[in-house]
Amino acid sequence: MLSLFLALAMVVATARAQLSPTFYGSSCPAALVTIKTAVRAAVLLDRRTAASRLHFHDCFVQASPAPQFTAMLGSASLRVFVRQGCDASVLLDDTGNFTGEKSAGPNAGSLRGFGVIDTIKALLEALCPRTVSCADILAVAARDSVVAVGGPSWTVQLGRRDSTTASLSTANTDLPSPASSLSTLLAALARKGLSSTDMVALSGAHTIGQAQCQNYRARIYNDTNINAAFAASLRSGCPATGGGGASAPLDASTPNAFDNAYYSNLVAQRGLLHSDQELFNGGSTDSLVRSYAASSAQFSSDFAAAMLRMGGIGVLTGSSGQVRRNCRRVN
Repeated sequence: MLSLFLALAMVVATARAQLSPTFYGSSCPAALVTIKTAVRAAVLLDRRTAASRLHFHDCFVQASPAPQFTAMLGSASLRVFVRQGCDASVLLDDTGNFTGEKSAGPNAGSLRGFGVIDTIKALLEALCPRTVSCADILAVAARDSVVAVGGPSWTVQLGRRDSTTASLSTANTDLPSPASSLSTLLAALARKGLSSTDMVALSGAHTIGQAQCQNYRARIYNDTNINAAFAASLRSGCPATGGGGASAPLDASTPNAFDNAYYSNLVAQRGLLHSDQELFNGGSTDSLVRSYAASSAQFSSDFAAAMLRMGGIGVLTGSSGQVRRNCRRVN
């Protein structure tokens, strides 16, 4: 079994090693500036586009089987399929062969920005046909949208390729739900090789964006670890039954800026989602939440590092997968 784990680690490390920040330096030198320009324009129209959820929800669903390899177990061998993560599977529309991930519980009505990615892809196809992958567009757009609303920057590693399928069932099981407990959140990220610090830092992306009533209704009516005035202010727009289409900002303090106010909200028991408040509820992550609430610099640094690590989860490289001409369907 140790040989199997070592073989798995070797495959993952090899895939990550093939990524490079200069991957498109000669094949499509205008790629990064094209993505940045389009993202900035989109954020000017709607700052909620700056949420990095598309990239997060893509990387956390391991939907596309990569080429198999043989892991030696003593005198026996085992054929293993490595399942991928950051492969643009979240962008695929439903087809007659499979149901994509867009209608999964954590995605439906929550994800935004598909049209922005389509626009960027069309521009890049005109400049450099069949060159820049949709998975790389997601990774760069996530960084650029965070920067556009005042958040940190990081050097994006490039060279991912796109999956040829998607998985509704995996999206429903791999992505944490708004009702998740702290232990569930920690376990979900640990399965992807991410730490508790990564989990708390990545949750800070909720400083931008909104959630639908159906995702916070149980919290404002049933949870006890919630500021009473905050809960009351939300109930008028989110009745105990019905009205599931209403929405509220994930960060009511500074909903249009990428900052550390999300963590100050948690300390004040003003987290919108049950899963948000679980980060500060007498558990092992309380001290880190306090640190981020007190230090914007620490949050920014840890968030950038976590995004970089997340962007390397199970990537397709080399001859695996494809580079889609249209991000919504396979070639």
